[in-house]
Amino acid sequence: MKIGPYVLPNNVFLAPMAGVTDRPFRQLCREMGAGLVVSEMLSSNPKVWDSEKSRQRMNHDGEVGVRSVQIAGSDSELMAQAAQFNVQNGAQIIDINMGCPAKKVNKKYAGSALLQFPDLVTDIIRAVVAAVDVPVTLKIRTGWDTDNRNGVRIAEIAQANGIQSLAVHGRTRACMYKGEAEYATIREIKRAIDIPVIANGDIDTAEKAKFVLDYTGADGVMVGRGAQGRPWIFREIVHYLRTGEYLDSPTAEEVCRILLTHIKNVHAFYGDHLGPRIARKHVGWYLASDEHAGQFKRQFNTIEDAAAQLDALQQYFENTAGVVRVAL
Repeated sequence: MKIGPYVLPNNVFLAPMAGVTDRPFRQLCREMGAGLVVSEMLSSNPKVWDSEKSRQRMNHDGEVGVRSVQIAGSDSELMAQAAQFNVQNGAQIIDINMGCPAKKVNKKYAGSALLQFPDLVTDIIRAVVAAVDVPVTLKIRTGWDTDNRNGVRIAEIAQANGIQSLAVHGRTRACMYKGEAEYATIREIKRAIDIPVIANGDIDTAEKAKFVLDYTGADGVMVGRGAQGRPWIFREIVHYLRTGEYLDSPTAEEVCRILLTHIKNVHAFYGDHLGPRIARKHVGWYLASDEHAGQFKRQFNTIEDAAAQLDALQQYFENTAGVVRVAL
């Protein structure tokens, strides 16, 4: 898999997700086999670049591999400036967000709201591509609503104006995350353009990844919610695509080690006050499939101290799976 000059280790990517794909999670998913990880969405509004949240989202200290940064906005000049700013900050790929369905983003005519305005899509792509010397990629949905699936037209605009890879979520903006993703539009897009197409939406198993690749003809897959609490999904998909064989599920000992390391890194990244609060949602995702974890999760969500959170997790795995304490 190649984007611009960058040869990637595989074609299984981590989708950008606001509030999720921070530096600790990106690093973990890369270690677990993701071929490319994309940062959280960054606003093109320079007034917010100096906020604590934006500084954290721009933080790539110690990251290995190709650094892809996603930007969002509706003003072509500001988007170009944001692209330049992030390249100066270490971005090696700039990804344009035209896929986010969130109301607070769409009301500013950013994210997937842009799909209603092909001329503005063209202006933004041209401005960003002209502003930087790194590859520019694009993430879209299949259209604004089910009566206006214009993904093929947007894809053709993207290719004609210098986009080097296109990720497509198999839902419209109106669909949000409801129902099931549809892949027929992604197949049409792949047939219409020559640049790499990455299929996204409801890819939560190795088998599903192979089905989507076979059905759409896409060049790669992008995993979002399927990686929440299951970062090992990347190595499972990569192994299955290469060999046709399933990897064994991680043992309780390995899950414990991965989770504790992840949460420790969250604490270090966000600090002793915010870190434990951010950690709660990740722990909830890791333990989502454990039907007996409800009481523990409720108790865990009351813990404010970082060290106490790690101790509680150690104790949970000792009590439920007999896991010997993990040295951190």
